Amino acid sequence: MRRRNVFDTDSLRLLDAVARTGSFTAAAAMLNYTQSAVSRRIASLEQLAGGPLFERLPRGVRLTPAGDALHRHARITLNRLAMAEEELAGIHGGYRGRLRVGAFATANVALVPGALRAFRREFPEVALVPVEGPSGGLLRRMREGALDVAVVSDYPSGLPYDEEVEIVELVEDELLVALPRDHPLAGEGEVDLRELREETWIEAPPPGGTTMLDEACARAGFTPRAKLRIAEWTGKFGFVAAGLGVTLVPAIAARAAPAGLVLRSLGDLAPRRTVYAALPRTVLPAARTLVSLLAEAAGQ
Repeated sequence: MRRRNVFDTDSLRLLDAVARTGSFTAAAAMLNYTQSAVSRRIASLEQLAGGPLFERLPRGVRLTPAGDALHRHARITLNRLAMAEEELAGIHGGYRGRLRVGAFATANVALVPGALRAFRREFPEVALVPVEGPSGGLLRRMREGALDVAVVSDYPSGLPYDEEVEIVELVEDELLVALPRDHPLAGEGEVDLRELREETWIEAPPPGGTTMLDEACARAGFTPRAKLRIAEWTGKFGFVAAGLGVTLVPAIAARAAPAGLVLRSLGDLAPRRTVYAALPRTVLPAARTLVSLLAEAAGQ
């Protein structure tokens, strides 16, 4: 006799709610259950799973290794079901529902907002849900079924091959140098990176990692003289405007540079990265349309 599937979607949703809130009581409030009902259903789920899924603590609960494994699969299953609902809504009722769009930070300066504005004008009934994060994290969320489109780059570690994810190249993104307006090289049309060998660079390198700046300077035959570690773009721009150093700015984020700075190309020595759109293989029609609009925005 064929064994039936013991993990129904309601149980998986309950497992996810308890895991995310860390509490039977909070999960009960989220799902409109009583606390005793949650306890009974989790106990039944643990019996079906063959052992404890949660460790009971003095305050709340936390996943056991078995619970963590089942929760990972639950998230993927629930996200896939949500995607199926959205796709069916698109097939039967046109473009409606929601579209979950991930992007790394500098893509959200102009590239992604421009494409989303064009998409919203054409499909106002689709709710857009933006998500920001590093490229690796966005691809992981896509594999889990939590994103419909993601704008990612191959920096710093390239894009891993994944048969579940389709990759579409959008644009090669050149990094420009940002200088204060009174810098001696600010009036040049193009700056030779070697002329900046004595500058202090404003950046936030990863711990123990080599940055695009390091690689570009190595190709130019020198090592940056000094660095100031500033993570946020507003801080980087502020330091450059004050004459405390120079920094690199992706061309797709050039619009964010304030009036007190000038951006110049580094020519053949300029660091470059490639920006892509990523889609799950079971792609929504609305997601495919957005990728076309992203390609148009990148071309501009």
